[in-house]
Amino acid sequence: MSLLPVETALARILDGVPPLPAEDVPLTKAAGRILASDLAANRTQPPFAASAMDGYAARAADVSPGSALSLVGTSRAGERFTGSVGAGETVRIFTGAPVPEGADAILIQENADAGDNQVVPREPVKSGAFVRKAGLDFTDGDVLLRAGRILGPRALSLAAAMNHGTVPVHKRPDVAILATGDELVPPGGNPGPDQIIASNSIGLATLVSECGGAPRDLGIASDTVEDLSAKIEQAANADILVTIGGASVGDHDLVQSALTGAGMTLDFWQIAMRPGKPLMVGKLDDTIVLGLPGNPVSALVTGLVFLQPLVLAMTGQNPQITPLSGQLAAPLPANDHRQDYLRAQFVGNSGADPHSRIPNLLPASRQDSAMMATLATADALIGRPPHAPAAETGNFVDYLPLAR
Repeated sequence: MSLLPVETALARILDGVPPLPAEDVPLTKAAGRILASDLAANRTQPPFAASAMDGYAARAADVSPGSALSLVGTSRAGERFTGSVGAGETVRIFTGAPVPEGADAILIQENADAGDNQVVPREPVKSGAFVRKAGLDFTDGDVLLRAGRILGPRALSLAAAMNHGTVPVHKRPDVAILATGDELVPPGGNPGPDQIIASNSIGLATLVSECGGAPRDLGIASDTVEDLSAKIEQAANADILVTIGGASVGDHDLVQSALTGAGMTLDFWQIAMRPGKPLMVGKLDDTIVLGLPGNPVSALVTGLVFLQPLVLAMTGQNPQITPLSGQLAAPLPANDHRQDYLRAQFVGNSGADPHSRIPNLLPASRQDSAMMATLATADALIGRPPHAPAAETGNFVDYLPLAR
């Protein structure tokens, strides 16, 4: 089977993948979820003309220095003054309280001298001063949150103000993650002399969570078809099954045979990418299967390039990850037939305008796919297309920023 280009592989993975159905969840459970449909306000905010300051509600025409206004009542937040403000009258008012009928301005308390049932202004006010009109923020029926919005603190505060107790969000894709290999021991375990710590599952699970999915750790399967098959059965009904390692061609790489034995239809295997050549993609009933490489850098990079867009698509988000442009801080040799993703660090910026400076990218001196520390300290992945010519310091390159 020939090596697929990265763009072709990604297009085939995303082909025909619709967003998952919507479900209504309480606001208290909606943080980080993806809004499934536009959301309109269920009320007008503020629902009445309200005071923006503590002071005195009055008719602007009556407010002049030295004049005396008769104090006829009080308006508090949650308890309005029910009468009307007439000529020469005023009402003590507090921030957020309804402006009484007849009043059209607020004389702030710093500019007034209050005595027994009288208020003497120190300066005049204009009509509308410190009055928040009804509907100043939004009105009933205004569409304020659009489908695809990630519900963070600002969006959820707005949804609450719009009087929504629940919001429609896309279901979170169930992503089952299965590490494979006799050499693996869970983090915190006691590895034998020929074993290593299984580090890929936690990184991929975190990636899935940050994209809006629900990761499910199936643990570690040993290098037997029996154990692999049993673990694969636990992924029944998952939206995505991610296997890590064992998808290559060695005598102990049994994942592909176990999956095909369980009924998986193989779409493709092996892509023109470094790191991450032995990527496997298939379908097991309604579950999309991604077989990622076992090397830790390869697993996370292929997760970023393929798993992340898939989760984004299932949650109604834009799966297209657009690269940015930077300049090399060191030369690079010509590339071969594979798409390269090189770990790099930011080492300053280029350009005179501080608002449009282009980052300088220094590729790591060693790009071995087992070197996780290099990836953890990188700021970006430089993307180099197949057969890219040698690049000199200062040449422009595309890069994908790495968060956290």
